[in-house]
Amino acid sequence: MIDSFAGRFCRVEPRRAAAGFVTGLLADLEVKTCWQVAEQAGHARPDAMQRLLYRAKWDADAVRDDVRKVVADRLGDPDGVLVVDETGDLKKGVHSVGVQRQYTGTAGRIENAQVGVFLAYASRHGHTLIDRRVYLPKSWTDDRDRCERAGIPQDVTFATRSELADDMINAAVNALVPARWVAADEAYGNNTRLRSELRKLRLGYVLA
Repeated sequence: MIDSFAGRFCRVEPRRAAAGFVTGLLADLEVKTCWQVAEQAGHARPDAMQRLLYRAKWDADAVRDDVRKVVADRLGDPDGVLVVDETGDLKKGVHSVGVQRQYTGTAGRIENAQVGVFLAYASRHGHTLIDRRVYLPKSWTDDRDRCERAGIPQDVTFATRSELADDMINAAVNALVPARWVAADEAYGNNTRLRSELRKLRLGYVLA
Protein backbone atom coordinates (compact mmCIF):
# COMPACT_ATOMS: atom_id res chain seq x y z
CA MET A 1 0.00 0.00 0.00
CA ILE A 2 2.80 2.46 0.90
CA ASP A 3 4.34 2.03 -2.57
CA SER A 4 1.08 3.25 -4.11
CA PHE A 5 1.58 6.81 -2.83
CA ALA A 6 5.33 6.99 -2.26
CA GLY A 7 5.65 9.26 -5.30
CA ARG A 8 3.58 11.94 -3.53
CA PHE A 9 6.62 12.75 -1.39
CA CYS A 10 9.54 14.53 -3.11
CA ARG A 11 12.03 13.68 -0.34
CA VAL A 12 12.95 10.32 1.10
CA GLU A 13 12.67 11.52 4.74
CA PRO A 14 8.93 12.31 4.74
CA ARG A 15 8.34 9.19 2.63
CA ARG A 16 9.96 7.03 5.30
CA ALA A 17 8.16 8.93 8.06
CA ALA A 18 4.84 8.37 6.30
CA ALA A 19 5.51 4.63 6.07
CA GLY A 20 6.38 4.52 9.77
CA PHE A 21 3.38 6.66 10.69
CA VAL A 22 0.89 4.42 8.86
CA THR A 23 2.49 1.31 10.38
CA GLY A 24 2.15 2.90 13.82
CA LEU A 25 -1.52 3.71 13.26
CA LEU A 26 -2.14 0.09 12.36
CA ALA A 27 -0.20 -1.20 15.38
CA ASP A 28 -1.81 -2.32 18.61
CA LEU A 29 -0.96 0.85 20.54
CA GLU A 30 -3.18 2.00 23.39
CA VAL A 31 -2.47 5.68 22.63
CA LYS A 32 -1.40 6.86 19.18
CA THR A 33 0.31 10.21 19.64
CA CYS A 34 3.40 11.19 17.64
CA TRP A 35 5.54 10.00 20.56
CA GLN A 36 4.02 6.51 20.61
CA VAL A 37 3.98 6.17 16.81
CA ALA A 38 7.62 7.33 16.64
CA GLU A 39 8.68 4.82 19.29
CA GLN A 40 6.86 2.07 17.37
CA ALA A 41 8.92 3.05 14.30
CA GLY A 42 12.17 2.87 16.31
CA HIS A 43 12.71 6.63 16.66
CA ALA A 44 14.10 8.13 19.86
CA ARG A 45 12.08 11.32 19.38
CA PRO A 46 8.82 12.29 17.62
CA ASP A 47 10.44 15.02 15.49
CA ALA A 48 10.13 13.18 12.15
CA MET A 49 6.45 12.37 12.73
CA GLN A 50 5.64 15.91 13.85
CA ARG A 51 7.48 17.33 10.85
CA LEU A 52 5.45 15.05 8.55
CA LEU A 53 2.18 16.40 9.97
CA TYR A 54 3.04 20.06 10.42
CA ARG A 55 5.76 21.17 8.00
CA ALA A 56 6.44 18.61 5.26
CA LYS A 57 4.89 19.50 1.89
CA TRP A 58 2.62 16.77 0.55
CA ASP A 59 -0.96 16.57 -0.68
CA ALA A 60 -3.14 14.60 1.74
CA ASP A 61 -6.08 14.56 -0.69
CA ALA A 62 -3.89 13.17 -3.49
CA VAL A 63 -2.73 10.40 -1.15
CA ARG A 64 -6.40 9.77 -0.27
CA ASP A 65 -7.16 9.39 -3.98
CA ASP A 66 -4.31 6.89 -4.37
CA VAL A 67 -5.53 4.84 -1.41
CA ARG A 68 -9.12 4.89 -2.72
CA LYS A 69 -7.94 3.57 -6.09
CA VAL A 70 -5.98 0.74 -4.47
CA VAL A 71 -9.04 -0.20 -2.40
CA ALA A 72 -11.31 -0.16 -5.46
CA ASP A 73 -8.85 -2.34 -7.40
CA ARG A 74 -8.34 -4.88 -4.60
CA LEU A 75 -11.70 -4.95 -2.81
CA GLY A 76 -14.02 -3.65 -5.52
CA ASP A 77 -17.27 -5.49 -6.11
CA PRO A 78 -20.48 -4.46 -7.96
CA ASP A 79 -22.42 -5.06 -4.72
CA GLY A 80 -20.02 -2.94 -2.65
CA VAL A 81 -21.31 -0.78 0.21
CA LEU A 82 -20.27 2.77 1.09
CA VAL A 83 -20.53 3.18 4.87
CA VAL A 84 -20.75 6.61 6.51
CA ASP A 85 -20.03 7.18 10.18
CA GLU A 86 -18.50 9.81 12.41
CA THR A 87 -16.30 9.75 15.46
CA GLY A 88 -15.23 12.32 18.00
CA ASP A 89 -11.86 12.90 19.64
CA LEU A 90 -12.23 14.41 23.10
CA LYS A 91 -10.06 17.50 23.52
CA LYS A 92 -9.08 19.69 26.48
CA GLY A 93 -8.10 22.84 24.61
CA VAL A 94 -9.62 25.15 22.01
CA HIS A 95 -6.95 25.14 19.28
CA SER A 96 -7.49 21.78 17.54
CA VAL A 97 -9.26 22.36 14.22
CA GLY A 98 -13.05 22.14 14.61
CA VAL A 99 -13.03 21.66 18.36
CA GLN A 100 -15.98 22.93 20.41
CA ARG A 101 -18.51 21.57 22.89
CA GLN A 102 -20.72 19.32 20.76
CA TYR A 103 -22.38 15.93 20.81
CA THR A 104 -20.11 12.99 20.06
CA GLY A 105 -21.09 9.35 20.05
CA THR A 106 -17.62 8.53 21.39
CA ALA A 107 -18.66 9.91 24.77
CA GLY A 108 -22.43 9.56 24.27
CA ARG A 109 -22.94 13.17 25.39
CA ILE A 110 -21.93 16.77 24.69
CA GLU A 111 -18.21 17.21 25.26
CA ASN A 112 -15.36 19.40 24.10
CA ALA A 113 -14.45 17.43 20.99
CA GLN A 114 -13.25 17.39 17.40
CA VAL A 115 -15.58 15.44 15.09
CA GLY A 116 -14.65 13.73 11.84
CA VAL A 117 -16.98 12.16 9.27
CA PHE A 118 -15.59 9.05 7.59
CA LEU A 119 -16.42 6.94 4.55
CA ALA A 120 -15.58 3.25 4.47
CA TYR A 121 -15.87 0.74 1.65
CA ALA A 122 -17.10 -2.79 2.33
CA SER A 123 -17.48 -5.78 0.04
CA ARG A 124 -17.24 -9.56 0.30
CA HIS A 125 -13.48 -9.10 -0.26
CA GLY A 126 -12.89 -6.90 2.80
CA HIS A 127 -13.44 -3.42 4.18
CA THR A 128 -11.42 -0.29 4.94
CA LEU A 129 -11.63 3.51 5.15
CA ILE A 130 -11.41 5.48 1.90
CA ASP A 131 -12.20 9.11 2.81
CA ARG A 132 -12.55 11.60 5.65
CA ARG A 133 -13.71 15.14 6.41
CA VAL A 134 -13.24 17.27 9.52
CA TYR A 135 -16.52 18.80 10.67
CA LEU A 136 -16.12 22.56 11.15
CA PRO A 137 -18.89 24.09 13.29
CA LYS A 138 -20.08 27.63 12.53
CA SER A 139 -18.09 28.84 15.54
CA TRP A 140 -15.09 28.14 13.30
CA THR A 141 -16.28 28.97 9.79
CA ASP A 142 -17.75 32.31 10.96
CA ASP A 143 -14.39 33.28 12.49
CA ARG A 144 -12.00 33.67 9.55
CA ASP A 145 -9.11 34.88 11.76
CA ARG A 146 -9.36 31.69 13.80
CA CYS A 147 -9.44 29.62 10.62
CA GLU A 148 -6.39 31.42 9.24
CA ARG A 149 -4.43 30.81 12.44
CA ALA A 150 -5.31 27.10 12.19
CA GLY A 151 -4.28 26.89 8.52
CA ILE A 152 -7.82 26.36 7.19
CA PRO A 153 -8.09 27.63 3.58
CA GLN A 154 -10.26 30.69 2.99
CA ASP A 155 -12.56 28.83 0.59
CA VAL A 156 -13.66 26.31 3.23
CA THR A 157 -17.20 27.14 4.35
CA PHE A 158 -19.68 25.59 6.75
CA ALA A 159 -21.10 22.19 5.80
CA THR A 160 -23.32 19.91 7.85
CA ARG A 161 -22.17 16.39 8.61
CA SER A 162 -24.69 15.06 6.08
CA GLU A 163 -23.31 17.42 3.43
CA LEU A 164 -19.80 16.17 4.17
CA ALA A 165 -21.09 12.60 3.74
CA ASP A 166 -22.74 13.52 0.44
CA ASP A 167 -19.49 15.10 -0.77
CA MET A 168 -17.50 11.95 -0.01
CA ILE A 169 -20.08 9.65 -1.58
CA ASN A 170 -20.13 11.72 -4.78
CA ALA A 171 -16.33 11.72 -4.86
CA ALA A 172 -16.29 7.92 -4.57
CA VAL A 173 -18.87 7.53 -7.35
CA ASN A 174 -16.94 9.94 -9.59
CA ALA A 175 -13.77 7.95 -8.90
CA LEU A 176 -15.62 4.84 -10.16
CA VAL A 177 -15.57 3.02 -6.84
CA PRO A 178 -17.95 0.10 -7.51
CA ALA A 179 -20.86 0.31 -5.08
CA ARG A 180 -24.57 -0.44 -5.03
CA TRP A 181 -25.50 0.53 -1.47
CA VAL A 182 -24.92 3.20 1.18
CA ALA A 183 -25.29 2.49 4.91
CA ALA A 184 -25.34 4.94 7.83
CA ASP A 185 -27.13 5.53 11.11
CA GLU A 186 -30.21 7.65 11.80
CA ALA A 187 -28.19 10.86 12.11
CA TYR A 188 -27.84 10.68 8.32
CA GLY A 189 -31.07 8.85 7.58
CA ASN A 190 -33.06 11.77 8.96
CA ASN A 191 -31.65 14.04 6.25
CA THR A 192 -34.10 14.16 3.33
CA ARG A 193 -31.61 15.93 1.05
CA LEU A 194 -29.03 13.17 1.49
CA ARG A 195 -31.62 10.50 0.69
CA SER A 196 -32.63 12.44 -2.42
CA GLU A 197 -29.01 12.70 -3.57
CA LEU A 198 -28.52 8.95 -3.13
CA ARG A 199 -31.56 8.27 -5.30
CA LYS A 200 -30.11 10.56 -7.99
CA LEU A 201 -26.92 8.50 -7.87
CA ARG A 202 -29.04 5.34 -8.19
CA LEU A 203 -27.65 3.95 -4.95
CA GLY A 204 -29.74 1.86 -2.62
CA TYR A 205 -29.49 2.81 1.04
CA VAL A 206 -30.09 1.59 4.55
CA LEU A 207 -30.06 4.62 6.85
CA ALA A 208 -31.49 3.66 10.22
